[in-house]
Amino acid sequence: MAGKILNSMRAAADDVRAAGGEFHHMILGPGADLEAEWVAAGLELPDLVGMREYRLARVRHQMALMGVDGLILWDPMNIRYATDTTNMQVWVSHNPSRYCWVGADESIILWEFFECDFLSGHNPNVDEVRPADSPLYFLAGPRYEETSRRWADEMLDVIRAHAGPNARIAADHLNWPEADKLRAGGVTLTNGQELMELARSIKGPDEIKAMRCAVHGCETTMAEMRAALRPGMSERALWAMLHEGNIRRGGEWIETQILSSGPRTNPWMQEVSSRIIGDGELVAYDTDLVGAYGMMCDISRTWLAGDGRPSAAQQHTYDLARHQIEHNIELLTPGRTFRELTFESWMPPIEDYRHYCVNYHGVGQCDEYPEITFPHMWDRIGWDGVLEPGMVLTTEAFVGPRTGGEGVKLEEQVLVTETGPERLSSAVFDLI
Repeated sequence: MAGKILNSMRAAADDVRAAGGEFHHMILGPGADLEAEWVAAGLELPDLVGMREYRLARVRHQMALMGVDGLILWDPMNIRYATDTTNMQVWVSHNPSRYCWVGADESIILWEFFECDFLSGHNPNVDEVRPADSPLYFLAGPRYEETSRRWADEMLDVIRAHAGPNARIAADHLNWPEADKLRAGGVTLTNGQELMELARSIKGPDEIKAMRCAVHGCETTMAEMRAALRPGMSERALWAMLHEGNIRRGGEWIETQILSSGPRTNPWMQEVSSRIIGDGELVAYDTDLVGAYGMMCDISRTWLAGDGRPSAAQQHTYDLARHQIEHNIELLTPGRTFRELTFESWMPPIEDYRHYCVNYHGVGQCDEYPEITFPHMWDRIGWDGVLEPGMVLTTEAFVGPRTGGEGVKLEEQVLVTETGPERLSSAVFDLI
């Protein structure tokens, strides 16, 4: 009997080693067929180890600039950036149940979901994996205070061991009970969201390679959608193609579900529906997808359904949106300030046309720093900064006549280089 138990334990250990090694999804990668498709398109594949090391170096550099001794992360995007580990990314974004520590002393500790320690097996940078003890009410219920105290006691032990007494610690998200307990233990807390957004804002060479692959996968799927678009199909049937194509091409999920047709295109932000697309109607959408290698592709297009020609009103609205995109892309040059971007950009008169919620925004693993607004919003929410090479931004345009009629949504993803803007997206813009 003892021998059977021992053999079972050895088999289980082999399973765990394989799950953290040869069977790990990051080790398996996108697959030979997809990689060959990208190479055939003239793309270079990213060095994932190099990307991991670049990201961690960015985090540690920002920690040094902000003078922090350690960093506590809960946001799954930040955890992935710092530790190159993933687990149920969407689920843990609203059920925070895994977290990590990054120390200025180069320590990394990951608290992982139930028996999922093998998910960091591919990454030698993670020094230790512990079982997560999340003070989330969903998990802890009325024993929340007990779990919160236990969480804080363990984290304080880590802080004392790796940062010493009276440490200055950044955290991206903390519930107030845990924050109070850390402060009571002598910890000074500062803004880890700021630290991580700034770290993530400058993309390394391998991140750009990964993003080009994600964009290629997205745009290949978009071409399939455009070929399939016909009057009489539902919005949801068209939208489903984006999900299917994204997953098939190494993608992970889609952040929103914004696709609309005909009268539903104005005002913007209406979610995809069962509505049947009519002949001669506009169909507009925003990809908002996390694609291959966990990199986002955030572009928008508007198409005409059917074999006809756009009406004068449709063409005019489209021309305004296209002009806005083309003009504003040219402003994405290194050294330009966010204030200059705001006031030098172009948009149709706001008294006549509805517009999008932002002018530009950063993009990497998802929508990221910075967000750049419009001139009439500057005094209330505007803030300054400087464009740097390696930033990736999207420029947005929604034009919806306030008098009624269809709207047009366009968006392009752009890399800021030493010599100016470089479009990363290239899907056909035209309505037909």
